[in-house]
Amino acid sequence: MTPGGHISTELRINDRIRVSEVRLVGPNGETVGIVPTGDALRLAQEADLDLVEVAPTARPPVCKLMDYGKFKYENAQKAREARRNQTNVVIKEMKLRPKIDSHDYDTKKGHVVRFLTAGDKVKITIMFRGREQHRPELGFRLLQRLAEDVVDLGFVESAPKQDGRNMTMVLGPHRKKAEAKVEMKAEKENQAAARLQAEADERAERAAAHSGPVGAKKERGRSENLDPEIEA
Repeated sequence: MTPGGHISTELRINDRIRVSEVRLVGPNGETVGIVPTGDALRLAQEADLDLVEVAPTARPPVCKLMDYGKFKYENAQKAREARRNQTNVVIKEMKLRPKIDSHDYDTKKGHVVRFLTAGDKVKITIMFRGREQHRPELGFRLLQRLAEDVVDLGFVESAPKQDGRNMTMVLGPHRKKAEAKVEMKAEKENQAAARLQAEADERAERAAAHSGPVGAKKERGRSENLDPEIEA
């Protein structure tokens, strides 16, 4: 059997297996036993499969009959899926003043809600200026209030602590980023489907209105077309 394509340096296949005998495993995982390497290669050729050394450090090495091209493809797919589902830790930052007004607080809180919903961590920084530095309790109470307002979406991962002129706290999301992405994608698809359905319903209503029954024209009698004086 002629091996083709690039051969992995981690797995030896077919004629690259130089040992005299191997512990052979069949294509369905069944144990064949210890056989001469030549016989294992012959079995691979007869089954139109590859002989792949899956445990080179065993004595003798363990080899399996398999479709090596399919094996590499499936492994690449799994690795790609794992990378796609990997949680990338992203830390967003939101800065507040200790004497922030209600409108600005609601705006900042909305951003924090959006970040946590997306599965991101949020670092909250309270910036003190001038005499505010002597009132750290203002910043602590503000951070505590914010944590309570978003308790359904996140938790306090790093408690409030003073850092020079600033006080910081880190909020962590309850949901993993990968889960949040899946839910956000599903929500977008649902919204798109609802929008398309609404547009289809609107078109159907317009079509029905245009194709309604046309009022019958009034038929005029013969007497309406003739002068009454000359009517027979």
